[in-house]
Amino acid sequence: MLETLTEPALEKQTDQVPPPMALMQMLFGKHITYCISAVARLGVADHITAGPVHIDQLAEKTCSHAPSLYRVMRALASLDLFEEVPDKRFALRPIGDLLRTDNPNSMRYSAIQMGERWSTRAMEHFTDTVRTGEDGVTKAFGKNVFDLFSESPEEADVFNKSMTAFSTVLVDPIVASYDFNWIDRMADVGGGHGYLLASVLNKYPMMRGVVYDLPEVVAGAPAKAHFTGCEGRVEFETGSFFEKVPSGCDAYIMKFILHDWSDEHCRTILGHIREQLPPHGRVLVCEQVLDPRPVPSPGKLLDIEMLAMTVGGKERTAAEFSDLFASAGLRLVRVVETGSPVSILEARLP
Repeated sequence: MLETLTEPALEKQTDQVPPPMALMQMLFGKHITYCISAVARLGVADHITAGPVHIDQLAEKTCSHAPSLYRVMRALASLDLFEEVPDKRFALRPIGDLLRTDNPNSMRYSAIQMGERWSTRAMEHFTDTVRTGEDGVTKAFGKNVFDLFSESPEEADVFNKSMTAFSTVLVDPIVASYDFNWIDRMADVGGGHGYLLASVLNKYPMMRGVVYDLPEVVAGAPAKAHFTGCEGRVEFETGSFFEKVPSGCDAYIMKFILHDWSDEHCRTILGHIREQLPPHGRVLVCEQVLDPRPVPSPGKLLDIEMLAMTVGGKERTAAEFSDLFASAGLRLVRVVETGSPVSILEARLP
């Protein structure tokens, strides 16, 4: 029996990219990543602010080889990061503007991070990671990524700036979606430079908070401009969440921390929080929550990043989060959607 195609179905069929071409587009994903990371590291977008700039000027300002830079810029223009105008001049498009260092929503350091040696060399071992479950960073360097950062301040600085930049996109929806008004003192566990905590404190002027992270991370936090207005209400405490967390808090918030670690590691972190949690207290976990259905999801690609770069880290479904909390003596009470890729998982004592 022949299938009769409706007009929309026929149109959809003829519009589909042939499978070989679709696969090639996917395989060229690494070329896109490396091109974006290269122009971010060179600071190209910082030199395109007042209209189109000739490729020779861009090459001079970034100490680059003009013909090679042109080929990269031409490729990225085809992806709408830049606009190529006559005579080999380039202007910024909205996506490319995010590579400017002074853009309030800059993702320059996130782009640089994706081309760092620890990221690229880890992916060289990805087939072995799939075979064995061991992360690619450990295979490449003999130590996990966070131990590597402790020995490489420059790479750690790029990573922390990337996380802060990522926070600027996601923090506003988090702050807008949850009522923090009941909290007197909150700890930002693994808080990095404290952008999330500062944003909450600035909205809730009666609240106090503590940024908690490793000494080399917290060292760069107090001078950050985002703490303006928080004077006298924020403390900076150093330590490892595998050993302890701050005491005397009503709530403990973590953003993109648990996804870096295996269930066993997470139980240790959550166990330390549970020991300090008062009866009315809450644990607030800000993470992507995977949709278990077979639908496209950025979280499923981020999960691959966790597989390659971390020791057992992964993205989780709501059911997996519920089981994880329960195994640490906590109870997931609700998942608050924020209108962004990140949700707030609220847990408490049973």
